[in-house]
Amino acid sequence: MQLLEPIEVLNTRLVDYFGIDTITGMAIFRISLADEQFEMRLTDSTDSGILLLHPEVRKLPKYQWLKGLYLIERLVLIPDVNQNELPSQKLSYEPLFVFWDKDQKYLPPKWEVAELVIRTVLAAQGKSSLARYSDGIKTAEDAEEAKKKRIEDMMEYFSGDESGLMGSSLNSGPTAFVPHNYEKSN
Repeated sequence: MQLLEPIEVLNTRLVDYFGIDTITGMAIFRISLADEQFEMRLTDSTDSGILLLHPEVRKLPKYQWLKGLYLIERLVLIPDVNQNELPSQKLSYEPLFVFWDKDQKYLPPKWEVAELVIRTVLAAQGKSSLARYSDGIKTAEDAEEAKKKRIEDMMEYFSGDESGLMGSSLNSGPTAFVPHNYEKSN
């Protein structure tokens, strides 16, 4: 797995930008490898699938479906209705975003993507604005150029532009894409 920046550097930057929980000192957001995340969870079966007479709390993988992928997690308070599932904790890191491409294949964690995702979530909750993205922009032309550059960078990161269609649609205005399985009906 190729990393653009060490995870420790990214997580330190997340603490610097988005803070920590003042009671526990835990980071509000973190980037982690899904394979390394476990939780104490109430279960009614063993690892081999044998049903137990009485449910017990066991250390289980948190993200079995995300093998070898990095994700952004957010620290949240566990609601009372879920306390019986996670009886040993009051706070939990929950998934916010997975670093993968359009085919759900590995992408290395990237700071610009993490920051955009987190700021967008916070803005949608009314807790922050996206004003930081206007830094250094003086004119409408500068804003438009910066917007195009951010879109191009994100498109390159997530899927690349193998077809050449993305660049032409951004520069020439609205474009319609027809799915490969489209059949015209009379």
